[in-house]
Amino acid sequence: MTAHQNGTISSEISDFLLNCFARSPSWKFWLSLPLSLLFLLAMGANSVLLITIRLEASLHEPLYYLLSLLSLLDIIVCLTVIPKVLAVFWFDLKSISFYACFLQMYIMNCFLSMESCTFMVMAYDRYVAICHPLRYPSIITDQFVAKAAVFILARNGILTVPIPILSSRLHYCRTNVIENCLCANMSVSRLSCDDVTINRLYQFVVGWTLLGSDLILIFVSYTFILRAVLRLKAEGAVTKALSTCGSHFILILFFSTILLVFVLTLVVKKKVSPDVPVLLNILHHVIFSALNPIVYGVRTQEIKQGIQRLLKKVW
Repeated sequence: MTAHQNGTISSEISDFLLNCFARSPSWKFWLSLPLSLLFLLAMGANSVLLITIRLEASLHEPLYYLLSLLSLLDIIVCLTVIPKVLAVFWFDLKSISFYACFLQMYIMNCFLSMESCTFMVMAYDRYVAICHPLRYPSIITDQFVAKAAVFILARNGILTVPIPILSSRLHYCRTNVIENCLCANMSVSRLSCDDVTINRLYQFVVGWTLLGSDLILIFVSYTFILRAVLRLKAEGAVTKALSTCGSHFILILFFSTILLVFVLTLVVKKKVSPDVPVLLNILHHVIFSALNPIVYGVRTQEIKQGIQRLLKKVW
């Protein structure tokens, strides 16, 4: 590859340059410390949660297995995205290889939809626990969790594969400078000389099909849960039932809200700085990962007790 100083290239490229917050360079300085702290918090909290669920026999239940899967997804996403962003911030290491860029693109798209699908399965778990409590042990079994995990991995792993493949097959001949901190599909494909209509259409259809169907099923599950809870007449039953779903609902709400804000900023991009969607995309990958284990750890008594017992053993 021959690259000129202005970013234009004369032949096929072998790497990209991540031009992070070019319009707002001061953001790098102000973001670097909180981003690194959030990254350490996300990695530490999710690791503690995984170890606690692994070592505590009382937590060897379907809901906690699903929570382990969610934590594992959070760790992989954080490791895929944040270290590279911090390397750009701190050391100006903007270069990312052609294949590393498309691998990052695949993991971001695939694991985002996997997290959404995991929430959907967890919503079904809570629906059965509250609406059909007597049948819960026979429906939500270890075999159910294993099948659900295979479904989550297969559905999202397969359907998101074409996203990086379609982008990698484009002819890049203009510039290798990505106006983003991440290898987002649209940020990369717009550098191509080819028509990217199929890329945009596939990203749109798959994104809304996967995330949209999950959110609809989650909404339906919680509608049935709320209706069942309001029918409970035993003293304290409503509070107990809602507390079992509280952590889950908070995280789903946050997950959905930040995605909605991100989409809205893309829709009205002419009225906001192009750096805002980039910032929201980065924060979504780390804030949610840090929030997930903390919310469950604080609000779920069994996990809180398990962490306390684990800390006692360590010290």
